[in-house]
Amino acid sequence: MDIQTSVKTCFDKYATFFGRASRSEYWFFVLFCFLGGIITFIIDVAILGYSIESEFTPINSIFTIVTAIPTIAVGCRRLHDVNKSGWWQLIWITIIGGIFLIVWFATEGEKKKNKFGPPIKIKK
Repeated sequence: MDIQTSVKTCFDKYATFFGRASRSEYWFFVLFCFLGGIITFIIDVAILGYSIESEFTPINSIFTIVTAIPTIAVGCRRLHDVNKSGWWQLIWITIIGGIFLIVWFATEGEKKKNKFGPPIKIKK
């Protein structure tokens, strides 16, 4: 899956918390959100004149709000692919929990059907 397909899929499944997501779908969407955050922050600072130290920048805040639910949803579907509940995302609250989540997000999904649905067909 390429970055365009990933972003389109994540926005098509805006608040879909069931099913499974491939590693490429998840990581390309994370890359999109990261780069989008940087670009919107640069727009706020360079064009709108906000300070770098500003806690609130409008364009970046809007981008963050728009991508928050799809990010949680794709994370949930990604955890389903490794046979974990989407509620495991709550361990981001702890410091050590983030390490576990990154490992699970990077782990190859199950190749057989699990309680969250059939395996993902990856086209090569």
